[in-house]
Amino acid sequence: MELTFTKCSLKDAEQLRLISEQTFVNAFEKDNDPADFKDYIEKAFALNKIKSELLNANSEFYFVFRNDILVGYFKLNVLFAQSDVKRDDSIELERIYVLKEYQNLGLGKQFLHHIKNIALVKNKKMLWLGVWEENVRAIKFYKRHGFIKFDTHPYFIGSDEQTDWLMQFDLSTL
Repeated sequence: MELTFTKCSLKDAEQLRLISEQTFVNAFEKDNDPADFKDYIEKAFALNKIKSELLNANSEFYFVFRNDILVGYFKLNVLFAQSDVKRDDSIELERIYVLKEYQNLGLGKQFLHHIKNIALVKNKKMLWLGVWEENVRAIKFYKRHGFIKFDTHPYFIGSDEQTDWLMQFDLSTL
């Protein structure tokens, strides 16, 4: 199954907003307080916020297509766009989502392979991400693909403070 990866631009803002909201809602709505979750969604996936993120030179969004069908997306940050580490030799995988109907097909593994290649082309030594400590399935996935926990940080859904594990992959092992 051949995937194609397309870097998003400002013209993709509405489609990016839609898939961002849809995948986040599918992944986390059931586990959060409805009022906090609604507040978070309205702010995090507002069209103006998405446009601002697309215009940030240190952030990149990619759509992922399977047979010309959009199946997911991811977001990478370098330098000061990174939320925590902010090292010159690191790259943050801030978001990685596969649409519900395309999950469990091995696409996440292919996403990660491509993301690691992007990081290598950018001469990065560490790929890192934050994952909700309650998202056991995702944590197992990242561990299977060589990520190790190195810290935690708070993550807010509305007023609800949650904890993300910070996990890293040493790109020198490739």
